[in-house]
Amino acid sequence: MESWVRRVFVLMVFLLPVLVECRVRHYKFNVVMNNTTRLCATKPIVTINGKFPGPTIYAREDDTLLIKVVNHVKYNMSIHWHGIRQLRSGWADGPAYITQCPIQPGQQYVYNFTLTGQRGTLWWHAHILWLRATVHGGIVILPKLGVPYPFPKPNKEVVVLLSEWWKSDVEAVINEALKSGLAPNVSDSHTINGHPGPISSCSSQGGYSLQVDSGKTYLLRVINAALNEELFFKVAGHQLTVVEVDAVYTKPFKTDTIIIAPGQTTNVLLTANRATGKYLVAASPFMDAPIAVDNVTATATVHYSGTVASLTTTLTKTPPQNATPIATNFVDSLRSLNSKKFPAKVPLKIDHSLLFTVGLGINPCSTCSNGSRVVASVNNVSFVMPTTALLQAHYFNISGVFTDDFPGNPPVQFNYTGAGPKNLATMKGTRLYRLAYNSTVQVVLQDTGIITPENHPVHLHGFNFFVVGRGLGNFNPKKDPKKFNLVDPVERNTVSVPSGGWTAFRFRADNPGVWFMHCHLEIHTTWGLKMAFVVDNGKGPNESVLPPPSDLPTC
Repeated sequence: MESWVRRVFVLMVFLLPVLVECRVRHYKFNVVMNNTTRLCATKPIVTINGKFPGPTIYAREDDTLLIKVVNHVKYNMSIHWHGIRQLRSGWADGPAYITQCPIQPGQQYVYNFTLTGQRGTLWWHAHILWLRATVHGGIVILPKLGVPYPFPKPNKEVVVLLSEWWKSDVEAVINEALKSGLAPNVSDSHTINGHPGPISSCSSQGGYSLQVDSGKTYLLRVINAALNEELFFKVAGHQLTVVEVDAVYTKPFKTDTIIIAPGQTTNVLLTANRATGKYLVAASPFMDAPIAVDNVTATATVHYSGTVASLTTTLTKTPPQNATPIATNFVDSLRSLNSKKFPAKVPLKIDHSLLFTVGLGINPCSTCSNGSRVVASVNNVSFVMPTTALLQAHYFNISGVFTDDFPGNPPVQFNYTGAGPKNLATMKGTRLYRLAYNSTVQVVLQDTGIITPENHPVHLHGFNFFVVGRGLGNFNPKKDPKKFNLVDPVERNTVSVPSGGWTAFRFRADNPGVWFMHCHLEIHTTWGLKMAFVVDNGKGPNESVLPPPSDLPTC
């Protein structure tokens, strides 16, 4: 008997580190309406568990998450876990009609996925209609137990969510725009952790306040959850040290201003090394094209402990709205850590070299106010959303849902950043680009000047990629690749294509399934600036898509 007990004890001792290291974490997300007051007015909004922003998910690298989403509202719902690799678990990725049918009113679905080899700040958001305006929250993936950060350990960590707020019902805003064929009304304010801060039309409303102690260091996990606007973020009188973007460590660098596009995350260290007082935090728009934006700056405060309430807040000057040099300087400073522990495995040999134009167009529309509507496209294809989820069509070989003939180059060549072609119409289709498992891909995203050149933050689901180059004007396939950074390029999941320019990135297609790629400006996605890659299975079960879960929603 004693030897049996001893054997069990020894077995438990060996298993204990495994049990401690990888946990299964359960969350329940109730999708409910909640009356919320901002800008001195109240309206019902769609929320998770009645909160805006929604709850932060906390986990560790290699944990498994089981998140039950129960839909109690009138809208269909799906939730995307932005930046999670979803290795072989595309059924849990979340974009409606791409990897799943939406969760219908009164229905539920359990998102089941493992955080394989990832640590850092990511986020989750609704991926249907424009519901992500209020349905979003942070994901904090801590390193494995006992594994330190590759930078000085902060005294405290804080999630900082940047977003937008409309006084009107957001679904009514986009529906009105689609009816007219024109651009939607811009938001009425930006928010920091759900609060705009006092503004002229509503000076009585308070803002978010971060309490700090002198001498201590804080890790700010900054997330841009805005629908349509890139944002500058700065703290009066303080330098910020960038240490991570999109849940990948970077070489640290200091700056007083960060630029962050919708979909992106940026971790910065802030040391409370100034005189006791209150310091303004500002989130203001960046737009270097002649396009209307919400020009209301969201404000918060860094509040040193021991500060008397009557002390005036130290202010900061926000960058000009069109401060391209500040944005460019920040983006050019980003480099992968590329250490022994966190190497930058940049693909050097490329199997698929793709050139994708991204931009706007005009299609006829008999019911629209001008007889036409603004659209958007990739390689002149405005993507048509299917009514059967693409991953199901791929997995079960359902024909007639999509074709795999997405063009790898622009169908018509023209001076992309010039005036554009005479015909501004786009093609429509549910067209995918097929990749063999483990093939290597280079994508050059080329902005166009059709209607206007514009910055496009493009997000790829299911992968991280290395941003090997960027430039202004038209991409030159002979000269520009010679300047690519193939040693320590920044690795991320969402990248901005500069206004009137191009961005090049590389990735390895080591994740079978159907993976959405789209502009993270929600209006451009609505207009059709989206496509998807279908990655075939490799050899054996470990290189194949897992079978669909039994509770997968039906269309």
